[in-house]
Amino acid sequence: MWYFDSGCSKHMTGDKSKFVNINFKQEGHVTYGDNNKRKILRRGTIGDKNNFLVHDVLYVDGLKHIILSISELCDKGYQVTFKPNSCEICLPNSKEIMLIGKRINNVYLFRYLLSYIYWLSSFNT
Repeated sequence: MWYFDSGCSKHMTGDKSKFVNINFKQEGHVTYGDNNKRKILRRGTIGDKNNFLVHDVLYVDGLKHIILSISELCDKGYQVTFKPNSCEICLPNSKEIMLIGKRINNVYLFRYLLSYIYWLSSFNT
């Protein structure tokens, strides 16, 4: 499960298997909203090698999910649109939708990487 987080300053995950490449050892810690700290182990790229890659993702000790930073996506030129029941991320300078998330219990999340529009009706909750 991938989570969209507007309060997170960096993309991060604790699942090493999600990386298509993983780079140098990274020093430091991340601090969660509850002031808990976790060690940053590495930095790399996650995604689908053929369609969509997310660069500069922190590999964080003990993190259970993939968290995508909304501010980091916006800084890289992606257009992020929140709707009452969904969230769409479009390619920079394009209206092509790369990711669609579904709102579940006040959290926007998605399960699949997309290279085309994936209609939310196919989600199983």
